[in-house]
Amino acid sequence: QVQLVESGGGSVQAGGSLSLSCVVSEDIYSRNCMGWFRQAPGKERERVATISSDSRTTYADSVKGRFTISKDNAKNTLYLQMNTLKPEDSAMYYCAASPLCYGAYSLYPYRGQGTQVTVSS
Repeated sequence: QVQLVESGGGSVQAGGSLSLSCVVSEDIYSRNCMGWFRQAPGKERERVATISSDSRTTYADSVKGRFTISKDNAKNTLYLQMNTLKPEDSAMYYCAASPLCYGAYSLYPYRGQGTQVTVSS
């Protein structure tokens, strides 16, 4: 059974940094796109960043230049380094995997439970 477990969330002041990790129970990186999504209260879940099996990355405009997605296949771990955090970055963050780098979370069959990020002003 494939499981994705996120960690690294927490509370930080605006301008600070957090690093999220997602450990996957099986080595699916070689044939799957990995992504980070987030959902704030009252808002739809949105794509934050994706990284393909050959390490091509995409970012939402709102996080470009501040967030970096990466992965370590040897550790079966996906990362999201978040710098210069803003209050509007506050959300539940989810990692997910899919055969292709879709934009819609609903198309990712493998999903984690989420980790909360709170940024105070």
